Amino acid sequence: MRILVTGGAGFIGSVTTRLLLDRGHECVVLDTLEKGHREAVDARAELVVGDVGDRKVLADVLPGCDAVMHLAGYIEVAESERQPERYLDNNVIRPTRMLDWMERTGVRRIGFSSTAAVYGEPRVLPIPEDALTIPVNKYGASKLAFEQELRAREATGRLDAVRLRYFNVAGAWPDGSLGEAHEPESHIIPRILGAMADGRRDFEVYGGDYPTHDGTCVRDYIHVLDLARAHALALERLQAGGGGGGGAFNLGNGQGYSNLEVVRACAEVTGVEVELRIGPRRAGDPAVLVASHERARDDLGWTPERGELATMVEDAWRWHRSHPRGYGRG
Repeated sequence: MRILVTGGAGFIGSVTTRLLLDRGHECVVLDTLEKGHREAVDARAELVVGDVGDRKVLADVLPGCDAVMHLAGYIEVAESERQPERYLDNNVIRPTRMLDWMERTGVRRIGFSSTAAVYGEPRVLPIPEDALTIPVNKYGASKLAFEQELRAREATGRLDAVRLRYFNVAGAWPDGSLGEAHEPESHIIPRILGAMADGRRDFEVYGGDYPTHDGTCVRDYIHVLDLARAHALALERLQAGGGGGGGAFNLGNGQGYSNLEVVRACAEVTGVEVELRIGPRRAGDPAVLVASHERARDDLGWTPERGELATMVEDAWRWHRSHPRGYGRG
């Protein structure tokens, strides 16, 4: 397939692009480079610097594509609470223009990198795909709104879509050549490892009074390479026309780790102890998010291959040690 990968210069996008290329696909990366990195884009891919809402850019890049892998978007929960209109524009309005141009150019298939944040505070754990979707933050609400747009177009037969809902992503390409480099960084593992790589030993965890076994948030972690493989399998299934290939898939390990357990895992892998502080809760954070990935296992043949938390931390630490200042500065 010739695949347009939006957000392909970001953390998940760059790993997914490389994996798609390794699987024999042709990739065009569309990225503004506002959050992504030119250096993260595989040399085998064509990079187009532009926005998913730019009609002129879309008219240039979509013709000839067989599918779109949509990974572009803003991802910060706390920022979404402060700037909900910005998240609505970037995560819903602009990519909806892309859907219009997909229809104009005859591109029917799209894989959407969504989020488990669409579930909000789950009533059932592990969370199945048919659980209620009641987001508790504007980030999750923006992702759900775009999912609803996809479902509306699917219902009229204009589009074939797969929605991939996942939890906390961690790790790096195993050789340390691709990794997480957000600015600012809000994810716990790269925050801890980045502090360690910089020689800092103090670290703050957001909230210590959640209704969990140690008072800190519990999350289901997934290795970025496992996540990329699930994206590829889902899009390939759409292309093949396999029954049950569309709809929503939860992706995770089915096991949750608390923030304190993550800090301990980072210390064990690196041999570095940190001075831990418990700070205030972060707005919009549910207490527990753990996925059921039974549908992905049954329909896509997908199971995590790098599911151990220690493996994710080891791969991420390899990235941080070789790129202490991110892309182009390590």
